[in-house]
Amino acid sequence: MPTPPPTGPLVTRDTLAQQLRDLGVKPGETLLAHTSLSSLGWVNGGAAAVVQGLLDALGPDGTLVVPTQTGDLSDPAVWQNPPVPQEWWAQIRATMPPYDPLITPSRGVGVIPETVRNWPGARRSAHPQTSFAAIGARAAEITDGHAPDCRLGERSPLARLEKLHARVLMLGTGYATCTCFHLAEYRIPSPRVQVGRPAPGGWETVTEISITSDRFDELGYDFERDRPVVVRGRVGAAETRLFPVAGAVAYAERWLAVHRPREEEI
Repeated sequence: MPTPPPTGPLVTRDTLAQQLRDLGVKPGETLLAHTSLSSLGWVNGGAAAVVQGLLDALGPDGTLVVPTQTGDLSDPAVWQNPPVPQEWWAQIRATMPPYDPLITPSRGVGVIPETVRNWPGARRSAHPQTSFAAIGARAAEITDGHAPDCRLGERSPLARLEKLHARVLMLGTGYATCTCFHLAEYRIPSPRVQVGRPAPGGWETVTEISITSDRFDELGYDFERDRPVVVRGRVGAAETRLFPVAGAVAYAERWLAVHRPREEEI
């Protein structure tokens, strides 16, 4: 059976950069990008062309930031998709390679963040499960000092992005992927959890804020309805949103406390 022709539109580095400018992306700004390559259409050059287009729109003084999470570096006892036999757990913990920001691949965030991670001059933060990678003028400022016991809180790149007046670009993704909402979870009563992971000295367990993206889609819908700061448009075939990190976090603090309260436990 013949392969069907690709569905459009045809997207190039240049058309992507121009559509980002038309959306409102400004040279010199800092963007936290959540991306879906497949949502764009047929991209000539694939993920590399998307990264080039983003960097073209931001210019030499701008900074591109993406999540490069590694949720697989975790306790096999909590794995669900798929689970592994309990009799494997001890050996998995004993032999799991620890996080290395230079070589550990991202997982579950798509091919564009993985392309950014491998980009010449990219910087990556040190958290073994919720790292971010960045390219550009403020890459080191954003990624350095990511505390190992602070996944997405005050000592993570998210708090730095907030202070730098960065914006979120959602390129074909929904609010369920909006990592900056997690910063709000650190500012309201939230449960603590024990998080296991590999470390250079062996398996370790740290106490962390419990994070979950449960109901983030609803949160995002209400944020967009109530705050006239969300710019909507299309890049290629992708529905795209652009909004300030600080405004989203402030709204999420209030919304989560009311609509998704969680008991604080120590």
